[in-house]
Amino acid sequence: MSWSSSELCRAVSAVVPPLTAAAHKGQAGRVGVVGGSLEYTGAPYFAGISALRVGADLVHVFCQREAGVPLKSFSPELMVHPVLDGTDPLGEIEEQLGRLHVIVAGPGLGRRPTIFSTLSHVLQAARDRHLLLVLDADALFYLNDNFDTLQGYPNTLLTPNRVELARLYRSVMQTELKAEQVKAEHVQRLAKRLGVTVACKGAVDVIASGDIVVTCDLPGSPRRCGGQGDLLSGAAATFFYWAFGTAAASKEPPALPPSVLAAWAACALTRTAAVSAFGVHGRSTLTRDILTYLPKAFTTLFPDAK
Repeated sequence: MSWSSSELCRAVSAVVPPLTAAAHKGQAGRVGVVGGSLEYTGAPYFAGISALRVGADLVHVFCQREAGVPLKSFSPELMVHPVLDGTDPLGEIEEQLGRLHVIVAGPGLGRRPTIFSTLSHVLQAARDRHLLLVLDADALFYLNDNFDTLQGYPNTLLTPNRVELARLYRSVMQTELKAEQVKAEHVQRLAKRLGVTVACKGAVDVIASGDIVVTCDLPGSPRRCGGQGDLLSGAAATFFYWAFGTAAASKEPPALPPSVLAAWAACALTRTAAVSAFGVHGRSTLTRDILTYLPKAFTTLFPDAK
């Protein structure tokens, strides 16, 4: 079955929780971002603040020590835990895992072996607790040699660009593939082999899960400033929780897996916000400009959301 953009927008609107005085803090989503290092502090900020802008209630960021102060300075809305390179990072993170619904791993994480070791334990602990997982950036690089960590765990969404997809494809499939050769069939083969959902970002975003392939070809911005993928991963986390919760509460199986619907919603939202920002700022557009247009993009795409 093929899905039109309007049909997908309506499907997304149906999983957005209504804003009501009866709701309590945390009910619309509690997200954990695992990332942030000396060199990269913007990425976890954009992922976390995007999750909040879409509608999550609470976001915790688990970062390295050097990233703690910058992240705390960026935003008072993020709860920042500079523990990733501490003496007992897993112990401190596990205190929070039971309170979270979704983990976004990778934004600004860095590639130090000790951090990857911690990431491995965090992913396993999250999997043991049946948390939803969104992996991007350096977490995808980690998977190149450790893809068995998440293989067969269906509550996983990977959000690679074409370069990251080709690299992971070579590792998993043991077949040569260059970024410029990536097609929808490669995305689907990788998703099937891993038993997860893969959303490959490109001129047309391709989202695959099992036999399902959905594309997002809404207009986007020609500006390629860094950080847009972080906005997407954070948005995907919130949508993932909403779609998963809606599916769990329904007696009927969803028409699309929650991970697929969440990925499409995040792709569409990021593209639409980027177009608005580019219309104002042009070549000077930055990711923080795109961030400010997320609310407008949300109401434009999903007007039926209560």
